[in-house]
Amino acid sequence: MNNPELQRAWQIIENTGTHLFLTGKAGTGKTTFLRKLKKESPKRTVIVAPTGIAAINAGGVTIHSFFQLPFAPFIPDTTFNTEQKHFRFSKEKINIIRSMDLLIIDEISMVRADLLDAIDSVLRRYRDRYKPFGGVQLLMIGDLQQLAPVVKETEWNMLSRYYDTSYFFGSRTLKETTYATIELKQVYRQNDPYFLSLLNKVRENKADEQTLTLLNQRYIPHFHPAKEEGYIQLTTHNYQAQQINDHELSLIKEPAFSYKAEITGNFPKYSYPTDETLILKKGAQIMFVKNDPSPEKRYYNGMIGEISVIDEDGFTVRTKERDEKIIVQPEEWANSKYVLNEETKEITEEQEGVFKQYPVKPAWAITIHKSQGLTFEHAIIDAHSAFAHGQAYVALSRCKTLEGMVLSSPLSLHAIISDTTIDNYNQYIETHTPNEELLRAMQQTYFLNLVSELFDFSRIARSFNEQVRLIDEHFYKLFPQLLAEYKKQIQIFTTKIVDVSYRFHKQYERLVAQYPDYDTNNSLQARIIKGAAYFEQELRPFHKLAEATHLPTDNKELRKKANNTLEEFLNALTQKLSLLQYVEESGFHVSDYLRKKAYILLSETDHENSASTTTRDRKERTPQERSSRERKKIEVPRDILHPELYRKLTEWRGAKAKETGLPAYVIIQQKALLGMVNLLPDDAESLEAVPYFGRKGVENYGLELLGIIRGYMKEQHLQRPEIRTVFVPRERKRDKEDTKKISFRLFKEGMKVKEIAESRGLATSTINKHLLPYIQSGDIKLQELVNQEKIDRITAYLRKLPSLPQGLTEIKEKLGGDASYDEIRFVFEVYKKL
Repeated sequence: MNNPELQRAWQIIENTGTHLFLTGKAGTGKTTFLRKLKKESPKRTVIVAPTGIAAINAGGVTIHSFFQLPFAPFIPDTTFNTEQKHFRFSKEKINIIRSMDLLIIDEISMVRADLLDAIDSVLRRYRDRYKPFGGVQLLMIGDLQQLAPVVKETEWNMLSRYYDTSYFFGSRTLKETTYATIELKQVYRQNDPYFLSLLNKVRENKADEQTLTLLNQRYIPHFHPAKEEGYIQLTTHNYQAQQINDHELSLIKEPAFSYKAEITGNFPKYSYPTDETLILKKGAQIMFVKNDPSPEKRYYNGMIGEISVIDEDGFTVRTKERDEKIIVQPEEWANSKYVLNEETKEITEEQEGVFKQYPVKPAWAITIHKSQGLTFEHAIIDAHSAFAHGQAYVALSRCKTLEGMVLSSPLSLHAIISDTTIDNYNQYIETHTPNEELLRAMQQTYFLNLVSELFDFSRIARSFNEQVRLIDEHFYKLFPQLLAEYKKQIQIFTTKIVDVSYRFHKQYERLVAQYPDYDTNNSLQARIIKGAAYFEQELRPFHKLAEATHLPTDNKELRKKANNTLEEFLNALTQKLSLLQYVEESGFHVSDYLRKKAYILLSETDHENSASTTTRDRKERTPQERSSRERKKIEVPRDILHPELYRKLTEWRGAKAKETGLPAYVIIQQKALLGMVNLLPDDAESLEAVPYFGRKGVENYGLELLGIIRGYMKEQHLQRPEIRTVFVPRERKRDKEDTKKISFRLFKEGMKVKEIAESRGLATSTINKHLLPYIQSGDIKLQELVNQEKIDRITAYLRKLPSLPQGLTEIKEKLGGDASYDEIRFVFEVYKKL
């Protein structure tokens, strides 16, 4: 990623919580950036778009389907009164919303302001109601100079009282935030500076008579290109494109063949990527509507070709660009929804339906609207009837070169429609592009906010107060001693938790501001770990109080309210304790913390919704049973009870080791294999309980292992045996080996950083942070982690500087992409001590 704007966008998304509007001219790499982010970002991401086609192209789902919104206008501070259901989310959808880190909205130019506020209302409902968009980071991608949002006059009559514009930036919620903007400048689609300058004038509403004169030199009346040139016509209206395609097909004196799509599951018609019934003839001009998924990459979305051979079994296309012949096979498009993998706790896409058809459509003509995002070598453009903002620019910018463009009618100024609202907003974009200093501040703020979130006890305080109020109002006669105990404990909570957290906030806020290397600074890490240990210990008595609470009543409504109130109190405590324990043991590293937080949240939500974990059930279990998840030890028979399953699991482990390049014992220890073979775990919870495997093992390999075990059990007609447990004293965390020492020991034993990360279930960046102090102390030689050529190059650059830089970004940008941030940090820290 050598583009500086794209690098900065990546840093904002990966290292901050700031919302970002990523814009740029057509062909500047916005879609490519989205795909890279989807593939490589560690953040839990959901992608949505305003239309079905845009969602399919982006690899996401539509806004309305994901958030279950009606198509009616959203009026702030009101509720919908339509027959369409909304906000009635499944547990799975709620889990996804609660655990996601990043929401990507593609084609944001077509998203209305009220729709963005409707998204905000859903996110606040299921997340933090005090934060814009519920605390989720937004990445909004699109070009405002292209297609605008659609709003009917009757709808605008309602909305105009609340919004000054229908564009997304008119959103009342978005205006509450300080979001960044980055405009991509480098165009990859067109390489001709002369053509680019003309396009920019049209885009920026600066086209004058001279611009039109130059563009209209491409006006060629009655232009009829040869078939092999592969021209496509772009029209402003659907009926025009349909008429042209029907007419051209009728002129071909060849038999027609029809191919009907196979549609399974739920795939709405408005999202069909091509015709449900394709009618084609030999000699017909077609356009591919999908990138070739094969390694050969023979065609791409928007490539023009001609049918050269055709029969009822299929057809061959001769491409215009390379004069190659492609035997076309049916392809599949998925209509997906986001689901939560219950075993790995990761957000994944699940197919709701599949559309299977040949990836082509008749293409003598298509509408300008449907051409958005496509690129053509040759196009005939009819934009004189343009009726919307950005339509003419979209049409002209589809072409790679000026010579490949032909105008079927002269372009006039009235066809270049520009919205003054957009022109004014462009000034905002220019003043809100973050520089290096602001980017560092954003990263620091993000880190500080996450630490503050860890030590924020307001949710517990609210649920604590609700619990006291409930007992005081409804149970004070039955349980006066319990009420007195709660009132006593809430005073202690205020003194030992709330007041101390307020003072502690000032301490770590000062330390974050003091240390430029706050994310790796040992002093700050030690302070955070000590803070986590303190609050974890002090919260324990309140957790025991909640666990011991039982409020029986014959009143059904009151019983429900009492159960829900106590459940919220207990869950708030449990989630916070789990996070504090994790940080106490592993330190505070952003990517790992986010991953752990999501897992804990989802695990507790599953626990909350389980039929076996109601408040009444908890009371009926003995204290020993209640704490058994933390204190029980599983007894595993020593003999191999199922040799065939043992063989299958051993073969799987060997194949996985070969695939990942890791030692077999790093994938799964031998003792864990024995446990799986003898205990026959058939769900995520029982698999997690297998000794020497645990939660990280479930996250990494749970689906594959459960598939093998369940298959074997089904073949052999086996049931899971009773799991015998014994209770043992809980090991104190303070007796455990320091997490940095573990990484150092494994490194000295010969494991590579990637292998250590895989074996410990941590990010490679976290392992590198563990090893950094040992490089500084000389226990690890710099050359063991960075090759000599990079050391020399980084050192040479540092010597040229008059003073040491505050951060690493400046060095990274100067040296290019082959040296990682961790490698630069290693060299930088050693250089500072010279």
